[in-house]
This record gives sequence, C-alpha cells and structure tokens, in this order.
Amino acid sequence: MLNLERLRTLDALARLGSVSGAAEGLHVTTSAVSQQMAKLEREVGQQLLAKNGRGVRLTDAGRLLADHAARILSQVELAQSDIEAQRGEVVGEIRLGAFPTAARGLFPATLLALRAGHPELRVRTLELEPEAGIRAVLRGDVDLAVVLDWSNKRLPVPGGLTKAELLDDAPDIAMAAGHPLAGRTEVDLEDFAEDDWVSWPEGEFCYDWLMFTLRSKGIEPRIAHLAGEHHTQLALIAAGMGVCVAPRLGRGPVPEGVRLVPVRQKMRRHVHAVWRTDADRRPSIRAAVAALREAGRELDEPWREGGR
Repeated sequence: MLNLERLRTLDALARLGSVSGAAEGLHVTTSAVSQQMAKLEREVGQQLLAKNGRGVRLTDAGRLLADHAARILSQVELAQSDIEAQRGEVVGEIRLGAFPTAARGLFPATLLALRAGHPELRVRTLELEPEAGIRAVLRGDVDLAVVLDWSNKRLPVPGGLTKAELLDDAPDIAMAAGHPLAGRTEVDLEDFAEDDWVSWPEGEFCYDWLMFTLRSKGIEPRIAHLAGEHHTQLALIAAGMGVCVAPRLGRGPVPEGVRLVPVRQKMRRHVHAVWRTDADRRPSIRAAVAALREAGRELDEPWREGGR
C-alpha cells in the first residue's frame, strides 16, 4: 500500500522542482526527503528520480505517480472537508497565515470572535508574506492565508485556490514633521521624486510594487533604508531619514514627529483570504472568513469617516 506521507513528498518534489525545495516546503531536511523517496521507489518497484546535473528530475514513472499523488492528496482534503461539513460543526484545528500588518490588524479581533463563537475550534497563526502565504496554502502548511495586492499590481493566485475579499486599505505617505509637504492635505507620489525612501526589504511583494509604481511615474527611486516592520520604518521617518508608504491596516501609534498625508491618486491595498478550493466546504474555513470579514468591517468604518 502506498504511504500517504511519501506521496506528499513526491508531490512536493514535483511542484517545487528540487530536493531542497521540497525539504523547505515540507519543513524537513533534504536527507529526510531522499529517504522518503528511496522508500517510495522500493514500494513501487520503479525508479522515480534520475540525476540531472547537480540535481534530480522525475522519471516517466515519477511524473505518472506524481500526477496520481496530487489527485490523492486532493481527495484526502475533500474527504476531510466532507466529514467536517457532514457534522456541520466548527471544530478541530485551523491554521491561519497573514502578512504582518494583517496579522496585527485583523487577527486579534478574528481570534476573539472565533473563540467566543466556536470554543471547540483550535486556531494556530503565523506571519507570512503574501507570496509565501500562497505557497503555504498550496503545500497544506496553512489552511487559509491573508494576502494582499495593489490596485495597480495584482498578486497572481494559482488555480485550485479560492479567494475572498476582506477589505481595502488606503495607505498614506509618512514624512517627518519638518518636511516641506507635511502641511499638505494631499500629496502625489511625484512630489517625492527627490526624497530618500524607506522601503520594505528587497524581494517582498510590496517592495516590488513600490519600485514598479514610482518607475511608472518616471521616478527612479532612491531607496536609502530597508525595514520589514512598519514601526521601524516610522522610527526612521521620525529621525528624518526619508519618506515611506504607511498602510493604515495594523498601523498602531504613530511616533511623535511623523506626519501622515493621504495620496491624491487613492492608492489601495486589496486584502484577501485564500484557501484550497477542495477545502471550501469546511465549516472552519467559512467561520474564519466570516470572522476576518467582520474584523475588516470594524476597521473600515473609521477609515471611511476619515480616521487613521
């Protein structure tokens, strides 16, 4: 009989393209991946991997079994969903991931609502950048991820995932109180063509968005400082080290000496929840999405009224 965990390892190899990628995706060592594949080859009596330079590739038998593995794992997910749906109860465990400002801005209210409404549901959370969150959902590391994209730069969502809108986030530009534009009621990004920028780290989706957006307006960004945490970015702004985009979601207290000015072009971050379509019938997924949406609505009202 085929071992489910070994099929999961083969599926990860097929999707991620290397032993190291599969190991990272499954949170195990490369040695563990190799051992699982060696055992699977003995079980099926065929070679599933072949050397390819310094790496490996799937043989014809490996690709054939990987296709079956993907369907089998999907059926397992469907079975779990159907069992939960048949019971009609929000119980068991659900794993949620979110990018940092969403984790800070949405998770506290969401977790309180789930605890009050569904006391038998165990919820685990972790922070994940948007693209990592999507990969984690595809791998099955989390059941649902809160991700984002921008009005002018979309985040691709692969097939097999379902997406639900949670809220729109309207960022401001943060600058030191002594900045020449600090007294404005609105600004344009072009106003900061000669300023230094404090940005998210390279490789993150929002860093790529900032570079894309400024360059599309004919501005070559002067990125002076990189910081993943918005609190760190704002501390640098307070010290006069540049300007930054400051989302409202999860913002928290603004340091003294920082001014926040809305952008005239009405930039928007679209915040979504994504989960595997074959888990769509799980009551725990539906309950989590409802709680996240309610948390987003509670935040959205002050923003519509002009609060920050």
